[in-house]
Amino acid sequence: MTDGKEFAGEHMEHTILVVDDEQLIRELIADYLEDEGYEVMQAADGAEAVCLLRQRAVDLVVLDVMMPGKNGFEVCEDIRSFSNAVIVMLTAKAEEGDKLTGYGSGADDYVTKPFSPKVLAAKIRVLLQRWSHAEPASGAEETGFVIDEAAYEVRVNGSVLPLTTKEFELLRCLSQHPNQALTRDSILDKVWGMDHFGDVRTVDTHIKRLRRKLGEHAEHIVTVRGNGYKYR
Repeated sequence: MTDGKEFAGEHMEHTILVVDDEQLIRELIADYLEDEGYEVMQAADGAEAVCLLRQRAVDLVVLDVMMPGKNGFEVCEDIRSFSNAVIVMLTAKAEEGDKLTGYGSGADDYVTKPFSPKVLAAKIRVLLQRWSHAEPASGAEETGFVIDEAAYEVRVNGSVLPLTTKEFELLRCLSQHPNQALTRDSILDKVWGMDHFGDVRTVDTHIKRLRRKLGEHAEHIVTVRGNGYKYR
């Protein structure tokens, strides 16, 4: 670890919540991230995590899967009901089914135990850079439905929708091919990558969540029977 001076102020604008019932793991992650310059909060279970998140804004959550009470998947769904913070699941399970459950719950990425704090910090850095918001534009009040690729956000009449990283990338992918039907397999490759081991149900799950968040603007996403989806 460094003494923190090298990174002082570099990431201080970002706040991270570490959620794990094992105190030693929480403190290990927190100490490393604080040395990297992040502001770090800790929670020992899902209930405490949700309470903290409702009280103040957090940019990223490191969330353990195996916890007493509600597990990480259930807590992830609770968080997604009101927050668009980036969520990294921390798990001892690397099975495909568990990862699919995590992504379906709204997780953005996975880190498998045992893990390297250095690798975890690097993953966090990349995710936060990708999700960083651009400065709001000056001038007249914004109206309408806007997909802002520079800011990595979707706005309705100036208000930011609480989309996860994958939900935004899914909507962006569709909008980049207007009125063009994209198969589920094609969407899976474009958004999740060729090396993703999930199946097309991942696409359907995220489309469902995305439509719910888009509300009246869900009409932009059209189901093409027997094929996939398109952006109208």
